[in-house]
Amino acid sequence: MNFISKGYVAAMLWAIIILTLCTIHLGSITKSPLFFAGFDKLVHCGMFFVLVVLMGYGYFTSNSKVGNIFGMLILVTIIAIIFGGIIELLQYYFLPWRSGEWDDLFADTVGALMGSFSILIIFKALNYVKK
Repeated sequence: MNFISKGYVAAMLWAIIILTLCTIHLGSITKSPLFFAGFDKLVHCGMFFVLVVLMGYGYFTSNSKVGNIFGMLILVTIIAIIFGGIIELLQYYFLPWRSGEWDDLFADTVGALMGSFSILIIFKALNYVKK
């Protein structure tokens, strides 16, 4: 699997956006009445859902022959979860204005699993249509 091919550019850009959003100092914006309880977890879930879908897209556009989709889904999901864990460790140890939380990592994991499930459903649907 070649991670530098054109298919992975969107996933890499999205990962940079996630890293930026998870490390910037937000100040008092989190206390705004526009945000409800659990909004942060919903954002984490959505960001990692999109990340996994973009990584899956990169895989499909970079490989003319799709081999083991389950192996790819496991790999992509593990990469996304490790990325989420690294972000939480950065927040906990190096960013005093942020706090690394297990709940955020759990939301990242749920989003990654939802993205993998979506890729699996789309792949199965496309194969069903071809038959």
